[in-house]
Amino acid sequence: MHSWTDKIAVVTGGASGIGLGLVRALDAAGARVALLDRSPEQAEAALVQLGLPASRIRSWATDVADAVAVEAAVAAVLEHWGRIDYLFNNAGIGLAGEWRHTSLDDWKRVLDVNLWGVIHGIRAVYPQMITQGQGHIVNIASGAGLGPRPFMVAYATSKHAVMGLSTSLRAEAAPLGIRVSVVCPGHIASNMMSTTTYRGLDGEGLRKAIPFRPMSAEECARRILRGVARNRAIIPVQWIASVEWRLYRLSPALYGWITAFRSGKFRAHQTGGGH
Repeated sequence: MHSWTDKIAVVTGGASGIGLGLVRALDAAGARVALLDRSPEQAEAALVQLGLPASRIRSWATDVADAVAVEAAVAAVLEHWGRIDYLFNNAGIGLAGEWRHTSLDDWKRVLDVNLWGVIHGIRAVYPQMITQGQGHIVNIASGAGLGPRPFMVAYATSKHAVMGLSTSLRAEAAPLGIRVSVVCPGHIASNMMSTTTYRGLDGEGLRKAIPFRPMSAEECARRILRGVARNRAIIPVQWIASVEWRLYRLSPALYGWITAFRSGKFRAHQTGGGH
């Protein structure tokens, strides 16, 4: 039986959305949690909301795009608890818009957080996990990492990269006792949709056009922990992510119909401009 009791888990982007759901689920399972978030105010508000003692949870204001800041936070966690059993690289940002309407600054911002943030987290904890002889790295990708995503090219690029990083590192790290999993959540009720940057698109209209209800962040977190406990390499959380993943692998040509349909939906919500 898998036990989370008194395990030390680091969660980036832990003050809201899936990250906060993971913090709640980990605490409920008996783990101790280091909550890392870029916003000190949101992190503090999350701690107040959770109402947990310092022996169970601590927070560190950390921008995952800053390698030095991530290393400092991990060092502080190790000083406080002495080990790290799990790293949940959850922090991420969204960007949607036609290629011609996205700038190099847009690309840099998305890759700095969604890809480099993951790299920074792994580099900071990996030496400690090697010393321990065990650990589990869990990278949150996206359904956008499982197949083509028109009008989300920069975001999809970052998530495809996280997929490749995770599956490759899993094979390399296994002989060292370190496990690696990658999560593809799907449509989750979090603040990601509303905080996504939309270039030349009606974001509110797009969100309303999604034809199915989102899964709660709490249920998403519970499913992630089940997949991690089973040491699954790829964890597609919501049914649509699982179906699309299998369909794209079995028939890329057939999946092209889904891609064309999705592209049409985006075009129907274009507002004309980029920036």
